[in-house]
Amino acid sequence: MKQLWAPWRMVYIDQESIDTGCIFCNRNRGVEESRQALVLARTTHSMVMLNKYPYNNGHLLLSPQQHQKDLSKLSVSEHADLNEALRRTVDIVRRVLNPSGINLGMNLGKCAGAGIEDHLHWHIVPRWEGDTNFMPVIADTRVMPQHLLDSYDRLAPHFQNFHREVSQNACG
Repeated sequence: MKQLWAPWRMVYIDQESIDTGCIFCNRNRGVEESRQALVLARTTHSMVMLNKYPYNNGHLLLSPQQHQKDLSKLSVSEHADLNEALRRTVDIVRRVLNPSGINLGMNLGKCAGAGIEDHLHWHIVPRWEGDTNFMPVIADTRVMPQHLLDSYDRLAPHFQNFHREVSQNACG
């Protein structure tokens, strides 16, 4: 039997590294450096970050900056900003990662699958032909071929003008 080594995963197993409070609000406060916090971009009303526990390489989370669980309670400008950020993020993922497809999802409520139900967020999950294998089925384990910080470094340059571009298009 071959060994599958992933020592970098210890940070996720270690109880001291588990986030407390709202992960989106914590990262929105900007306490940590963006790369360490996995935050790729902030706009006037939104934030884009890598998922710390991804389903696939390049799995991004997009949330409003406001701590809100009800989509209808976002203001018109917050909603426009969030949707423009979503559109631009999908374009960046397509251009940079070249996936065969993309899953988009927003789970509203615990029974709908929301792991964090008190803060709205989109999942943007790039998919490639053949990106599934026996590991999730047999071993309940995902094999991630790229480290999170490598994914961050690959995507980050493409988010440099993100705030300005989203703001220009979200306002009309």
